[in-house]
Amino acid sequence: MTEAAEETAERRVRVVLVDDHRMFRAGVQAEIGQTAATGVEVVGEAADVDQAVTVITATRPEVVLLDVHLPGGGGVEVLRRCATLMAAAQHPVRFLALSVSDAAEDVIGVIRGGARGYVTKTITGTDLVDSIFRVQEGDAVFSPRLAGFVLDAFASTDAVPVDEDLDRLTQREREVLRLIARGYAYKEIAKQLFISVKTVESHVSAVLRKLQLSNRHELTRWATARRLV
Repeated sequence: MTEAAEETAERRVRVVLVDDHRMFRAGVQAEIGQTAATGVEVVGEAADVDQAVTVITATRPEVVLLDVHLPGGGGVEVLRRCATLMAAAQHPVRFLALSVSDAAEDVIGVIRGGARGYVTKTITGTDLVDSIFRVQEGDAVFSPRLAGFVLDAFASTDAVPVDEDLDRLTQREREVLRLIARGYAYKEIAKQLFISVKTVESHVSAVLRKLQLSNRHELTRWATARRLV
C-alpha cells in the first residue's frame, strides 16, 4: 500500500449534506462520497431546515455541509437549532457552509451562527474534501476573499445598519438580484441556482415590484449603490 493510500485509509469523516437541490446533492455525493478514495462517508442528506435538524440529530456527523438558503428558515436556523450539538464536549458537530452566494451578509450570518467555515460552490472536489477534514479538525476554512468579510465584521464594534428595502426581499430574490446586477442572463442564473428560467423571471418581477423599479438596468444601479455586486 502506498503512503497516500495509507493516509486515505486512516482518515475518515462522517458527513451530512444539506441543500434544497437534489441534483446538487447528487453531484456532491458523486464527487466526494467515494469513501475508499476520499475518506468521506456521506451518512445523510436533507433538503430543508426540519429535515436537516432531524437527520443531523439522528446521525451525529462530524461535519455538515450546509447551504445558506433553505426552505424553513435557512442555514442560520439549522445552526440555531443544532447549537447544543455544536457545543457538545465530546464529538461536536461542526458546520461548513457550502453556497452559491458570496454575499457578505450571508457569510457573516452563518459564521455568527456557529459555522466553522464558508466555501462557494465553485470549489473543486479535492479542495472540498480537504476543507471538510480541516473543519473536522477544528480549523476555520474560507474561499478566497470571503475571510475578509468575517475579519471586517468581527473587528467592527458598530452595529450593521438595517436596509429596509433589502429586508423586503427573500433570500432567493437577493441571490437573483446579485446575479442580475453582475450581468448574468436569465438562462445563466437558472443554471447557477438550479431553478427554471420561468422561476428566475418570477423572482425578477417580484424584486422589481418590491423595490419599485422598472427594469434590470435600474436593478443593477440599485444593487451597485448598496455594494451588493
